[in-house]
Amino acid sequence: MEAYEAIMTRTSVRSYLDRPIGDAEVRKILEAGMSGPSCANRRDWSFVVVRDREMLNRMADANGRPAAPLRKAALGILVCGDLQKAFQPAPDYWIIDGAIAAQNMILAAHALGIGAVWLGTYPQMERVRGQAALLNLPEHIVPHSVLAFGYPDPAEDGPAREKAYEADCVHFETW
Repeated sequence: MEAYEAIMTRTSVRSYLDRPIGDAEVRKILEAGMSGPSCANRRDWSFVVVRDREMLNRMADANGRPAAPLRKAALGILVCGDLQKAFQPAPDYWIIDGAIAAQNMILAAHALGIGAVWLGTYPQMERVRGQAALLNLPEHIVPHSVLAFGYPDPAEDGPAREKAYEADCVHFETW
């Protein structure tokens, strides 16, 4: 699948088949996340890969009702920022770097035939604290988002996504 096609056909997948995701695919997904740009090339991210069903359920509990897809996912990845690696003149770039990594992983999964959904964590501090405590994160590691992955359940396919281009959001040369 070409990059443009992956971007234009990606949808949030919240229902999955009971089918594991292989180590090679997980590695490709993580590699895609680590291949994105980061501020001053600080690579200020860390990832926690979770396959254990009980832990996925507990992660869903920590992130609230919108994280229900984790309960059926084959895999969850907690995207984190590493404040010790962050660009010190502007350390909050870790947030953007984490978002880029998450998007790359979701697109890579889609290209591999694996569905995914982004589940926001930061800046909802109750969720941040919940994930940090659950996964025993060091203080300098901050939860950014949880990604749920699994092979899409065709019986639960939603409607096709509408075209994304909105001309009224585009301004050329000046506002």
